[in-house]
Amino acid sequence: QVQLVESGGGLVQAGGSLRLSCAATGRTFSSCTMGWFRQGPGKEREFVATISWNGGSTYYTDSVQGRFTISRDNANKMVYLQMSSLKPEDTAVYYCAADIDDWSGTYQHARYFDYWGQGIQVTVSS
Repeated sequence: QVQLVESGGGLVQAGGSLRLSCAATGRTFSSCTMGWFRQGPGKEREFVATISWNGGSTYYTDSVQGRFTISRDNANKMVYLQMSSLKPEDTAVYYCAADIDDWSGTYQHARYFDYWGQGIQVTVSS
């Protein structure tokens, strides 16, 4: 079993940066795909980024490519999402998630992910 707790959200002006952190517990963390998803007001939850078990492969949705960076620290069971050049449309609740059945990072739909954090609010003002 994996438990996930996000931190680092908040209010930022457009063009600014934030780093989200996700602390994980559980023995399977270092061998599974980790991902970040978000859900904006009135929208469905959407894929943001995934990272393979060793950090060797990363994937991003088109709208954040070049602005966001996902990374992980398996020794400390942490996953990060560095967000730069933030836009008002990035405003959402951000969720950390674990797919314990995959290590590659290539499955990016929310239905593949088994464990979720409680979510953290990111608000970007214009």
